[in-house]
Amino acid sequence: MAKLIYVINMSLDGYIEDATGAFNLYPHDDEVFATYTELTNPVGTFLYGRRLYETMAPWETEPALAAQSDLTAAFATVWQAADKVVYSTTLTASSTTRTRIEPRLDPASVREMKRTATADLTIGGANLAGQAFDAGLIDECQLFVWPSIIGGGKPALPTGTRRDLELLQERRFGNGVALLRYRVLT
Repeated sequence: MAKLIYVINMSLDGYIEDATGAFNLYPHDDEVFATYTELTNPVGTFLYGRRLYETMAPWETEPALAAQSDLTAAFATVWQAADKVVYSTTLTASSTTRTRIEPRLDPASVREMKRTATADLTIGGANLAGQAFDAGLIDECQLFVWPSIIGGGKPALPTGTRRDLELLQERRFGNGVALLRYRVLT
């Protein structure tokens, strides 16, 4: 059975975006970016909320993005090769291939995807991931913790949900970012 992995950038105080809704808080870093590609390479399906999907779609729709460097080209190739499922009540069409739109996260459908998948799945977007946590669907968290405190905004992890975790890996990058990988126990 494939795993469902929550991958997120977050501030040290636990937010993915600030109080104004900005989530471009984390500066580009080649070492961290190469790790994103490495972790994403074996993924077969990305589960996204609408906003994150619209942020990621340029990896396919804007060729100049991939042409910036070998690192961006590698990530674009990996991203384009995976299937995408976008959960949105407002999006009616996708701008990328290998993409389908669903009106809501259906836990039974995600369990079936995990059961039949030949590669792991990732989930992105704090609201969508919160729904998946509540439904007991997430198997692993890959948290990129950035050395900043933003003082408020959208939490990276759901509030009101309790899950015990087991630390699988910790890695420190030269820019002070820490990657924390956890297995979800309960």
